[in-house]
Amino acid sequence: MKKQLNATVSWVGKVDWELAKFHGDEYSTHKGSTYNSYVIEEEKVVLIDTVWKPYAKEFVDNLEAEGLLARLDAVIAQHAEIDHSGALPELLRRRPDLPVYCTANGIKSLTGHYHQKWDFHPVKTGDEYDLGHGKKLVFVEAPMLHWPDSMFSYMTGDAILFSNDAFGQHLATERLYNDLVDQNELWNECIKYYANILTPFSPLVKAKIEQVLSLNLPVNLIATSHGVIWRDDPTQIVLKYLEWCQNYQEDRVTILYDTMWDGTRALADTLARAITGASTSTTVVSHCLSKFDKNDAITDVFRSKAVLIGTPCINKGILTAVASTLEEIKGLKFKGKKAAAFGCYGWSGEMTKIVTEHLKAAGFEVVDEGLRALWNPDAEALAAADAWGRAFTGKL
Repeated sequence: MKKQLNATVSWVGKVDWELAKFHGDEYSTHKGSTYNSYVIEEEKVVLIDTVWKPYAKEFVDNLEAEGLLARLDAVIAQHAEIDHSGALPELLRRRPDLPVYCTANGIKSLTGHYHQKWDFHPVKTGDEYDLGHGKKLVFVEAPMLHWPDSMFSYMTGDAILFSNDAFGQHLATERLYNDLVDQNELWNECIKYYANILTPFSPLVKAKIEQVLSLNLPVNLIATSHGVIWRDDPTQIVLKYLEWCQNYQEDRVTILYDTMWDGTRALADTLARAITGASTSTTVVSHCLSKFDKNDAITDVFRSKAVLIGTPCINKGILTAVASTLEEIKGLKFKGKKAAAFGCYGWSGEMTKIVTEHLKAAGFEVVDEGLRALWNPDAEALAAADAWGRAFTGKL
C-alpha cells in the first residue's frame, strides 16, 4: 500500500512480520523487517529499489493498482542484493522499456543474478537524474557499504537521502518513522545491524560519511531500505555510525562459551562473578553459544572492550558452536579488543591454544595464555578461576 512521505514521494515497500532469518540463515531477525521501496512523482516518475523476490508479484500488482506501473519513467537500483532487487524481473517483464540506473558494479551483479539484458544506465558519484520541477537525484557511489555495487541517491529540493542498506535495521513496523517506534527496540536493532553487517567496512563507512558531510547538504529524511525512515533529527543515526565505525567499545566484557558436562559453564559463571567483583563499573554478559542467538552474541562482542571464549576439548579440537562463531568473528575484523580463552579438558587439553590462535587471527589482543581446568572443576579449580578472572580484569 502506498504511503505518502510528502507531496511527491511515497513508500511502496513491504512489511515482513514473519521474517526470522536473513542472508540465508546467517542473520537473526527477531523483529521481522521491511523492504523499503520508494516512488517519486515529479515530472518524471521514478522507482527507487524494489522488494524481496517472494513478494515480487504482490509488489508489482500494487504499483499497477496505484496507477504507477504504467507511469514509471525509470528505476534506480541502488543495490543488487535480492532483498532489494528481487522484484525487478517481474517489474521489467511487465515494463521491459524501463531504463535501470545503477553503478557499473550494479550491472555486473544484476546480470549475474538474473541473466537479463535490461536497459542499464551506469552512474557514478556526482551523476544526476533530472526529475523536473527543478529537482534532481544526485548519485553517490558507496562501494562495500556493504556490496561493491552499493550507492546512495540524494533528492534535491526535498533533501531526502535514499541510503539503501546504510542506517537501516531489521524492524518490521507499519509506523514508518523513527519517532513512532519503540526506541529501545530501534537502537538495539540498529547496533545489531551495524555489528553483524557493516563492522568489516568501518574504515569505508567513516570515509563515506565524512565525504557526504563535507558537502553540507540539508537532510530532511534518511530513507533506508530496511526498517524506519529517519525524520526526527535524521542525522542522529549518521553520528552513531561515526561513533560505531571507530573501534567502538563500552565498559563491557562478553563471555562466550559452550559446554558438554557443565564444567566450562561453571568456569564461565565464576569468571563473570570475578570480573564483576573486580570492576563494579563493568557490565558482564555471558552466553552459551549452543543455546543463545549468535548474532546477538556478536553484537555484545562489538559493544565490549574484551571477550573471553570458553570450550572444553573434544577430539583434540573445540566444540562446533564455538568454532563457527569464531570463524564469523574473524570475518568481522573487530579492532581494539582484548581477549583470552578458557575451558575444561580430560586428557589432551589443546582447546585454549586453538581458541587463542583463532583470536589472534581475528585481530584481538590476547592478554593471557588461557585458563584450563582438568576434568570438572572442583572448589580449588574454581578459586583459581576466580583469581584468574580478577587478574584478567586488571589487564583491561
